[in-house]
Amino acid sequence: MKRIFIIAAFALTAVLAKAQEEVKVKRKHKIEIGSEGVSVRIGVNDSLEAKRKSKYPRVYYGINFEHFDLGMSKYHNGSNFDFPDNYKFLDHEQWKTHTFGFDALQFGVRFNPNFKIMIAAGLDWNHIRLKRKDITILADNPVLDYVVDPTLDLKKNRFSSRYLRLPLYFEYRSYLSNDKKFTLVGGPEVGFLIDGKLKQKSQNGDKTKIKDNFNFEKFRYGANIRMGYGAAGLFFKYYFNDIFARNQAPGLEDYKNLSFGLTFGF
Repeated sequence: MKRIFIIAAFALTAVLAKAQEEVKVKRKHKIEIGSEGVSVRIGVNDSLEAKRKSKYPRVYYGINFEHFDLGMSKYHNGSNFDFPDNYKFLDHEQWKTHTFGFDALQFGVRFNPNFKIMIAAGLDWNHIRLKRKDITILADNPVLDYVVDPTLDLKKNRFSSRYLRLPLYFEYRSYLSNDKKFTLVGGPEVGFLIDGKLKQKSQNGDKTKIKDNFNFEKFRYGANIRMGYGAAGLFFKYYFNDIFARNQAPGLEDYKNLSFGLTFGF
């Protein structure tokens, strides 16, 4: 998790500093930080300068770190944001239940200076900070379940999932004065489960980390929308299928996740 916040801190620092450093790799290929926000690109460039000189439509691709998301996750059953009685163990501390993610690869087509379509690949983490400090969620179990250990003296009990995300973006940009831009991005997104993790930290500092799929849905699908000015903005994501795999969490059918928060790098 510390590495995640290091990445987030790097992204935010780059936005505030608006670094304009470029290192040319070869013709039409470069690593770039800051000319259009928080991004590191290796591939055919899609900078404002390139757009002004290019003919359309134009294909671009490469390593492109952007859309750094840092926000909150809300879990619900329809309009009910509580839990079924037999799943109270999932009750969590809302302000410590969050999501983090970013895109790392892109392939897209720019049709004019204002509109482009692109497909991206990146990672998403969802962290649930459980309120109960006396339970351990069972790994390698056919259904979502837990055991109670009254002797546990936990300071932290965190339940997490990590997904490979594959969004399809439709992006509109309106360039304003001094090359500042308003950006509206939206489209469908699918995700493939990489792993789940239970991380526990005792009052005396001992740590336990258990990796498993923890009955999370292996394939999820949803939609996202982003709005930004310059290099920063807001995002909203909603997943249409359940958090946990079908028939592996009885009593939690139609239990879904929506996420929202800040996003950096357009």
